[in-house]
Amino acid sequence: MKYSENAINVMAARIYKGIGRAWIVKNLSTPKPEEAIVKLLNESAKSESAITIEDFNKKKSTLQRILSESAGAVDGVVAIGDDDFPAHRGSVKNSERPVFLFYKGDLSLLSTESNNIAVIGLLNPTQEIEAIERKLVANLVSNGAVIVSGLALGCDSIAHLQALDSKGKTVAILPSPLNDIMPAKNKDLAKEIVASGGLLISEYLTAPKSKVKLSSRYQERDRLQALFSNSIVLSASYAKNDIGNDSGSRLAMGYAKDYSIPRAVIYDEKKHLNNPMFDLNRQLISEEPSIVIFSEESSATALPKILCSSDAVMAPTPVQQSMI
Repeated sequence: MKYSENAINVMAARIYKGIGRAWIVKNLSTPKPEEAIVKLLNESAKSESAITIEDFNKKKSTLQRILSESAGAVDGVVAIGDDDFPAHRGSVKNSERPVFLFYKGDLSLLSTESNNIAVIGLLNPTQEIEAIERKLVANLVSNGAVIVSGLALGCDSIAHLQALDSKGKTVAILPSPLNDIMPAKNKDLAKEIVASGGLLISEYLTAPKSKVKLSSRYQERDRLQALFSNSIVLSASYAKNDIGNDSGSRLAMGYAKDYSIPRAVIYDEKKHLNNPMFDLNRQLISEEPSIVIFSEESSATALPKILCSSDAVMAPTPVQQSMI
């Protein structure tokens, strides 16, 4: 298990009530000794009593114990202030940056030198949606892209699988701890991703304590799909509706817009005009007429635009929600 003293310090500080991502970015972007961190915590944390070095070290010990229990599933932890902490893409508020990441596999795939392209979509794609998505991913990989997705069933799984079939690398961003892969059906896929030189990452060390917290973790995962990608492509998704069948893809595409990450959609008006599975794609096209549209007919012109939209804004130092 690889981690620095700084990473454990950042994780321990994040546990205290009132200490959020923005505070971590402001105060711990460079490593600090325990004494300095405890002093800062006493000035900001909402604690009923003074925070002591002993109390801080107890939290660190608890984290180290949990990490040791996760050793087989986690290669390491990297935090803001570490030399190898990956820079995010886009223009992002401090309160939405990741401050630490648990990982298994090749962490360098998050480097800004890696041409990462997220491919996401709904949970129940048709064979036609799968076919066009596989064609897109195969072309992206053959042009050197690393495929990012969320390991969900449906379009996410297709993106990861096609990247592997094309002998490429893929990054899976999870809403769960790495020792509790979600969905469970994709445990073997997660293993294959790592075995093939890819990467699994998560912001969480332990399981959520409620369905509400799990739901929020899915949303946080969706934001990371945008933050670690040079561009993001929507295969297909329902728009927001009363039925509730729209997917996290809507959130991920929204985060990409907020962060100024280039976006693209798969869409063919001749085939998809009345298909509700492409409602979100149509909505995004209407909201952003200049959005890149990939189809079988437009692939020759759309593909270079997706690959070259890698000028996503690189913000300074990268941060997170409670991990335990």
